[in-house]
Amino acid sequence: MFVDFFIRRPIFATVCALIIILAGVVSIPTLPLAEYPDISPPKVSVTSTYTGASAEVVESAVTTPLEQAINGAQSIKYITSTSGNDGTSTININFDLGRDVDLAAVDVQSRISSAQGRLPEEVKRTGVTVAKVSNSFVLAIGILTPDDRYSSQFLSNYADVYIKDALKRVKGVGDVRIFGERKYSMRIWLDPTKLVNKGVTPQDVVAAIAEQNVQVAAGQIGQAPLPPGQLFQMSIRAQGRLKNAEEFENIIIRNGSDGQLVRLKDVGRAELGAEDYGNVVRFRGKEAVGIGVFQRPGSNALEIASGVRAEMERLAKRFPPGMKHEFAFDTTLSVRESIKEVLITLAQAIALVVLVIFVFLQSWRSTLIPVITIPVSLIGTFAVMKVLDFSINTLTLFGITLATGLVVDDAIVVIENITRFINEKHMPAREAASAAMAEVTGAVIAISLVLGAVFVPVAFFPGTTGQLYKQFALTIAISVAISTFNALTLTPALSALWLKEGTHGGGKFFRPINWVIDSTRNFYTATLALVLKVKPLVLIVFTLLIGGTYWLSKEVPTAFIPNEDVGYFIVILQAPEGVSVNYTLNVLKKLEKELDHCPEIVSSFGIAGFSFSGTNPNNGIVFCSLKPWHDRHGEEHSLGGIINRLRGPFGAITEAMVIPVNPPAIQGLGNFGGFAFELQDLYGTDIGRLAQTTMQVMMQGNQDKQLRGVFSTFTASSPQLIAEVLRDKARAMNILIGDIFSTLQIFLGSQYVNDFDLGNRIYRVYVQADALFRANPRNIDEFYVRSQTGQMVRMSNLVKIERTTAAQTINHYNLFRSAEVNGSTAPGVSSGQAIAAMESLAKRVLPQGMSYEWSGISLEEKESGPQGTILFVLGIIVVFLVLAAQYESFVDPVIILLSVPLAMMGALLAQYLRHLDNDVFCQIGLVMLVGLASKNAILIVEFANHLKLSGLSPEEAVKGACETRFRPILMTSLAFVSGILPLVFATGAGAASRHSLGTAVCGGMIFSTVLSLYIVPVIYLTVGAIREKIMGKKAGPVAASPNISKAPAATEAHDPGAVEPGDDGHSN
Repeated sequence: MFVDFFIRRPIFATVCALIIILAGVVSIPTLPLAEYPDISPPKVSVTSTYTGASAEVVESAVTTPLEQAINGAQSIKYITSTSGNDGTSTININFDLGRDVDLAAVDVQSRISSAQGRLPEEVKRTGVTVAKVSNSFVLAIGILTPDDRYSSQFLSNYADVYIKDALKRVKGVGDVRIFGERKYSMRIWLDPTKLVNKGVTPQDVVAAIAEQNVQVAAGQIGQAPLPPGQLFQMSIRAQGRLKNAEEFENIIIRNGSDGQLVRLKDVGRAELGAEDYGNVVRFRGKEAVGIGVFQRPGSNALEIASGVRAEMERLAKRFPPGMKHEFAFDTTLSVRESIKEVLITLAQAIALVVLVIFVFLQSWRSTLIPVITIPVSLIGTFAVMKVLDFSINTLTLFGITLATGLVVDDAIVVIENITRFINEKHMPAREAASAAMAEVTGAVIAISLVLGAVFVPVAFFPGTTGQLYKQFALTIAISVAISTFNALTLTPALSALWLKEGTHGGGKFFRPINWVIDSTRNFYTATLALVLKVKPLVLIVFTLLIGGTYWLSKEVPTAFIPNEDVGYFIVILQAPEGVSVNYTLNVLKKLEKELDHCPEIVSSFGIAGFSFSGTNPNNGIVFCSLKPWHDRHGEEHSLGGIINRLRGPFGAITEAMVIPVNPPAIQGLGNFGGFAFELQDLYGTDIGRLAQTTMQVMMQGNQDKQLRGVFSTFTASSPQLIAEVLRDKARAMNILIGDIFSTLQIFLGSQYVNDFDLGNRIYRVYVQADALFRANPRNIDEFYVRSQTGQMVRMSNLVKIERTTAAQTINHYNLFRSAEVNGSTAPGVSSGQAIAAMESLAKRVLPQGMSYEWSGISLEEKESGPQGTILFVLGIIVVFLVLAAQYESFVDPVIILLSVPLAMMGALLAQYLRHLDNDVFCQIGLVMLVGLASKNAILIVEFANHLKLSGLSPEEAVKGACETRFRPILMTSLAFVSGILPLVFATGAGAASRHSLGTAVCGGMIFSTVLSLYIVPVIYLTVGAIREKIMGKKAGPVAASPNISKAPAATEAHDPGAVEPGDDGHSN
């Protein structure tokens, strides 16, 4: 026999266990750490710049052609885009989970190539960039100078040259971005007045720079083929590219009318400036530069954070005097804290399980054996996780925590049976181990099959929800599988060595415990006899309980992922349309003073002129880092409490709309916590209509009591000037229309000409009117255009200026113009209820031609809604089939699975009483309860069948089974519930998800354990009676489980202290 081999060779069994532990220990350091599995969809971004173009021009000339080309690529989930007044076009393509991001990027690149011919020349020159987007933001670093010794331009370029590239080489880093970037650029600032006095146009300046600032390959002297006797060779370096502002200012534009040379310094000036002045970063009340570090998929977030911190310490040694760095915020702090809290929970669960085992087994020797199996099963699980490419995350650690109560069950099965043979039959330990294992080996394997039947099918479910369930389910299944192997190898081997006759019970300490257990069992026996006399009433109560389960399933609000306290939050700042970045910066400074009054905030990292929807001068965003979790006790000091407390002071800031929001629940799924409602204009005729509808949605949403902080950064009221060219007049004056447009573009929008060298880097050259000549709409009149006859014509004679309003940023969702509306839930309201409220609002408010979709985490929640139910039903079906095959009966599995609604009711009732949502973690618990709730029913049904074979009546058999199985049912249920309690009362980072999962499983287990002890016997007898009536005669004994080797004596069933042959001590 397989088991006998290990009983005879305990060292071999020990070696097998040590190998499993060793494999797990080696795997743990190599597993990536994350808060959740990598469930954010693969994303590819396409960026381009049409310098000087308005949002509408960028939309029509760049974004739309590119979107049309990209649309239809394989496995696209949805496409979003922004076209900004700063000339930028950004298209984000989100793919289905599982799509290879490298292949997706190649597919997008090939489609972009086919659309290049439709793009403006300016866009072609600056290029269209296709890049894989790193969704997971790890940390942000502030580079600053406390004494204002260095400018932000110096800090930005120092970071670009000496920090950015070094951080990109840190293991696991996917991308590094600079916020508030002032990348060097040679800025040519023109004076329109001097230009017209010299008879020079901006086109002349651009042409001169393009001609005289060039990179030349001048060749070599003496290069082959060469004349006979040529004995030397040397290269020639022509100094074509200019290197500093002085050289650019000496560029010759043209010969003047008096024969003098007109140089660039005669009509303007050159300055080593920046490419972009669009946003400003402030950190701890000082202007600074920010560096954002993003994670590569599959890497270890905590390892990245540690690597970046170490690299910054090394780089800081070379910083110029007066320059320093600080970490603005670190998302891995919440991951680290959350994992730490789960590990503490795991340790507490193990301690409680061991205590319960000791209380029931009442022997250190017997207790030590299952205690040894716990680390073997749990640590060994990490080795298989490595093979399956899992990470150490909240879900896998939850699985291991819950598995703690399961992995000891198999060991208890074996130990109880071996101890019975030793004490009752006075057999030597080795012989007792062999005989006992012959009885329970089949039961141990059957238990694992039932649990695997619940969890393994979940692993094949597709999509984001499937990925969430997969890592949790397979982690438990792996732990149980290793536990089963241990129960058949290590446990009997150790039992044969350590267990002795009389090792159970006794002593003053255990007498009150045994009295409590015996009294509880006597109470149960007496009440069961009463319940069996009123079976119709019990069936009515059972039916009502099923109805209550259905009512609770509708009453408990639904959600996707609970909002956790991640240690920081985001503040959105939206100033009035038409203001400059200086105005927004002043509001940001005022906001910083309000944040200083909040004692929980340790630092703020703000960006003026930036938002997630685009770079606009009236937008701003602030990331606020909070004190550690152990310094913030109580609901008022939690993340949600702080945000709610700040809404009042922020509302008093009249210069701008200031809204505090949660970070996204899962990095990469949206920009904020809460919902993401995509309002779409299907007609696309008038962007003002979209803005008006967006405003109506916001107003109605904020009036809804279920919603809080409904906002959108989209408006279409930004002041705009329309320059209408008087084409007939221009042609009459022999002026080319293209010269008028290019004059406006160069003066107002700037034009990229070519590149120049600085150090060992290459930077761009831009030409633009100086700041004083583009500060007022009247400045346009001072521009001049040269006719083909050489006459300088004032722009006011050629262009008609009108005032209007337009959108600063135009968004698309799946190719239609859109406006994203974000918001959060009111206290006590779930995200599912918020989604339903917004959908109801949309039906009332949206006019014809307007529609909506969901994106980000809201889309995942909508898609996951029916999937949770499908998984639950799938688990029941698979367990039914396994049980039917095991018992060779279709009736007994029905009796067993009728206990599942009781577990479901207990779980939902516990969630309802604690005001928790039916979220993903609760649904995972419900799937788990399918297997757990079946365990107690299996024991009762299996042993009732077993006793019927010995000749007892159905009622006597079910009574005997319930009495005999009461103690092991109570023990294993208490052990499992004890392992869950630390989840139920969790605190600190990640507590919300632990509350949800722990409450559901704990409530379901307690409720089903208590009620199934009464209801399952009644259902067993009722179904048996119905079967007899249908057959028209007294039914024979129900097929016994193949796990039972032989029937016990009928009299043994009535001895409360007896342990039946095949009594596996298990609640399964």
